[in-house]
Amino acid sequence: MRLLSISLAGIALLFGSASAQANECELTISGNDAMQFDKKELSVPASCEEVTLNLEHSGKLAAKVMGHNWVLSKASDKNAITGAAVAAGMDNQYVPDSDKVIAATDVIGGGESTSITFSVADLDADEDYVFFCSFPGHWNIMTGSFKIKA
Repeated sequence: MRLLSISLAGIALLFGSASAQANECELTISGNDAMQFDKKELSVPASCEEVTLNLEHSGKLAAKVMGHNWVLSKASDKNAITGAAVAAGMDNQYVPDSDKVIAATDVIGGGESTSITFSVADLDADEDYVFFCSFPGHWNIMTGSFKIKA
């Protein structure tokens, strides 16, 4: 009986460890009606090949009024992306068709959520990456750093 309980404990530890490792590659961030993300920095270990980003909107206002998305780019590319966001329009989620965009979610409104899974295999831990909401007027307030932890 003791051997069985040790084996079961070992199995639980193994699955618990795998689950914890998988969770390191999944991030959640929330935006609100006051144009704020609840986090200013997000990071993932370099061991992650891909990341799932969950975006939640904790507010009540509709997407057309106070919509939020989550866009990832190199810090040096942010201005080019945000400069083209308005022209891209809501039909394109305020995200221009550009290879400077590493990842982007749809625009969501209050009470909604969305997620995106994207590769980070080619991202460099020494590069400066930023995330931001590209909804018009939001990108200077709703922004933060994204780090690959070596």
